[in-house]
Amino acid sequence: MDNDVLRIAGKEFHSRLIVGTGKYRSFQEMSRAHEASGADMVTVAVRRVNLTDRSKESMLDYIDRDKLFILPNTAGCYSADDAIRTARLAREVGLSNWIKLEVIGDEKTLFPDNFELVKATETLVKEGFVVMPYTNDDLISARRLVDAGAAAVMPLAAPIGSGLGIQNPTNIRILREMITTVPLIIDAGVGTASDAALAMELGADAVLMNTGIASAQDTVLMAHAMKNAVLAGRQAYLAGRMSKKLYASASSPLQGVVQ
Repeated sequence: MDNDVLRIAGKEFHSRLIVGTGKYRSFQEMSRAHEASGADMVTVAVRRVNLTDRSKESMLDYIDRDKLFILPNTAGCYSADDAIRTARLAREVGLSNWIKLEVIGDEKTLFPDNFELVKATETLVKEGFVVMPYTNDDLISARRLVDAGAAAVMPLAAPIGSGLGIQNPTNIRILREMITTVPLIIDAGVGTASDAALAMELGADAVLMNTGIASAQDTVLMAHAMKNAVLAGRQAYLAGRMSKKLYASASSPLQGVVQ
């Protein structure tokens, strides 16, 4: 397992858990949860970060950039043009040329607008960005994003911040089987450790979560639980689970037993 690294656009990550930065009670709590998670990539909403006035406290002051790779995201964008501008801003201020691309199509559900998402992906890839788009759990949309140059595909498990867990495991299994050239990262809807483990058991390459940790009563303990769940789910996937059977099969067969 020491050599089981996550590779995205040629870069290696040793944790398959990606964490967020929103909804924490304080920046200090966020920092402690990040440490407990064991993650080495953290996503930051560009529009919610103080990028100009360095005299004021910023979320970035509480992220150890020697340990954590910053993945800016375009949260809050409702068009391709808006998301493209936000990604360019993130690069201009020195955050990264990587971008978690979000283009929201509905204000209540926060479901992605996949038409605008593909459009933004095509443009940003041409401009040299490493694009990781948040999308729904649809194979056709995923294929179009890969064809547009996405470095990973990030389907939702359930609506953002809902904590409902994986609502359509069949679609995730189909995506895992059909999307093989880039990582498949479950994004949104993970509420507890069993959700994260299931995502990995279904074959996801990684899980990205924020609310599941940040809204827990004990964020640090939940971050540690998510770390263990992602690892356990990955190990179970690689090990290959036993086949399911309708009837019982004795754990200690009678064959070879001396009468």
